[in-house]
Amino acid sequence: MINIKENEKLSVLNHSCAHLLAHAVKKLYPHSLFWVGPVINEGFYYDIDLGDDVLNEEDLLKIENKMKDISKENIVIEKLVLSKEEALSMFKDDPYKIDLINNMEDGVITAYKQGSFIDLCRGPHVENTGILKYFKLLKTSGAYFKGDSKNKMLQRIYGICFDSEEALKEHMDFLEEAKKRDHKRLGKELDLFMFSDYGSGFPFWLPNGMILRRELENFWYEEHTKEGYEFIKTPIMLSKDLWEISGHWMNYKDNMYISNIDEKEYAIKPMNCPGGMLVYKNSLHSYKDFPIRVGELGLVHRHEASGALNGLFRVRTFTQDDAHIFMTESQIEDEVVRLISFVDRIYKVFNLEYSVELSTRPLEKYIGSIEIWDKAEKALASACKKAGKDYKINEGDGAFYGPKLDFHIMDSLGREWQCGTIQLDMNMPERFDLTYIDSDGSKKRPVMLHRVIFGAVERFVGILIEHYAGIFPLWLSPIQVNIIPVNNKYHLEYCNDLKNILLENNIRVKLDDRDEKLGYKMRESQTKKVSYTLIVGDKELNSGTISYREHNSEETINLSINDFVLLIKKEIYEKK
Repeated sequence: MINIKENEKLSVLNHSCAHLLAHAVKKLYPHSLFWVGPVINEGFYYDIDLGDDVLNEEDLLKIENKMKDISKENIVIEKLVLSKEEALSMFKDDPYKIDLINNMEDGVITAYKQGSFIDLCRGPHVENTGILKYFKLLKTSGAYFKGDSKNKMLQRIYGICFDSEEALKEHMDFLEEAKKRDHKRLGKELDLFMFSDYGSGFPFWLPNGMILRRELENFWYEEHTKEGYEFIKTPIMLSKDLWEISGHWMNYKDNMYISNIDEKEYAIKPMNCPGGMLVYKNSLHSYKDFPIRVGELGLVHRHEASGALNGLFRVRTFTQDDAHIFMTESQIEDEVVRLISFVDRIYKVFNLEYSVELSTRPLEKYIGSIEIWDKAEKALASACKKAGKDYKINEGDGAFYGPKLDFHIMDSLGREWQCGTIQLDMNMPERFDLTYIDSDGSKKRPVMLHRVIFGAVERFVGILIEHYAGIFPLWLSPIQVNIIPVNNKYHLEYCNDLKNILLENNIRVKLDDRDEKLGYKMRESQTKKVSYTLIVGDKELNSGTISYREHNSEETINLSINDFVLLIKKEIYEKK
């Protein structure tokens, strides 16, 4: 999937197309006013005040056609250089532009003019509207002015522009495929999860989704046990005093759910880390204990804006696959190398490729000395090299308390998702006064790593649904085998025997004994994306065998019951 912002040519095209969109809207809706129209990774958008008019899909098509008309006029796009006073005068009837201008520093301001339409912009732009030929308006949504829910709701129109008809078609085909894989749609079709108006942003896990989630979590525990992790569970609600020590009360309070218990303020945890610090402080530690690896699948809550909620990708409660690793400074590099190898092993199971990004010290608002930061960044970079992993520098994007490695996975459609993180923390050990006894008997601060691999279980499930298009590998599949008798009167008893044999071998099986036609039940088995469908008739009954079809296959294969069980168990074990 292409990133428009990272492609200079496409970035200019899309920004120019945002102005073309605004020009067309102004012609069709003369009363319209415009806020901002930036380029984003997926194209561009424009936030527009249309008064009482509310756009629908037909309106988007009308706007798109007007854009094509303006494009055909080949209108020259001119750059205007203005003083602040000239800009204020030019846009005196537009409160949104006046707000923008008043928040600009004194000096030169630029605008771009195409025919009757003028808009503030830094540029650059294409030379004329005729260059903008291959575009598509994608959708519309609401967006608060300045992103503040206290302000007026504007209408946001999204679009995208390419430099050739082939590129646009390829992208639209990609969007169509992505739509088919939408985890919200598949989640409903496959009975994985649901949402309710009684709790916006709080997912309900249905039986099939619980199976998928349980398998994922069991896998997480098994792999972490191999890596020498111990596991904890910390309380979901803790006192305000703790969040003041951690710094969350000062920096994150607006995103926390707060309650009063015994006339004292408490908060539901938005992060697991402070609880992990208390567990560490529960006992004395020696340098001989290190590294200490402590994992927690911890449920957290964050008050996300309602407009940002998006299926499982952005929820208000989710489970972080957290781990906190405590060590000496000399152990950082080896531990990070081991972690990178661990992350690599996990992602390979899901056939997910990934890239690594090293985020370095912010220019402002960081704690610790530059010398310590340099040493920490060097340790992370060196660990990447030792692990044989290339990485990209993300300058100045580290947290205020330490640098980090971010793992961007790539799904089967080529989309990137930031999931795993290895974060070196120089803040929490100090805030919580964490210590260990060194070889000389003195007390010292441990070095600490935060890390996640899935990131959030809920979001990772959403990614996997779209990555696999709902056709999960057998070990994750909620229903691994579906048994369909040809005729209940003659074949149901044998089917029940088959079901019991599979259940005894820990194979997830469903018996479809509904009074429906065979073709209907087989089609539904395909729709529900069941891995193996068994069709049981006279031949199977008389020979004591089974006949199966794999999902999306027309081939029917006959096997002994024992051979089929071995086939299934081998595929589950190998996590193909």
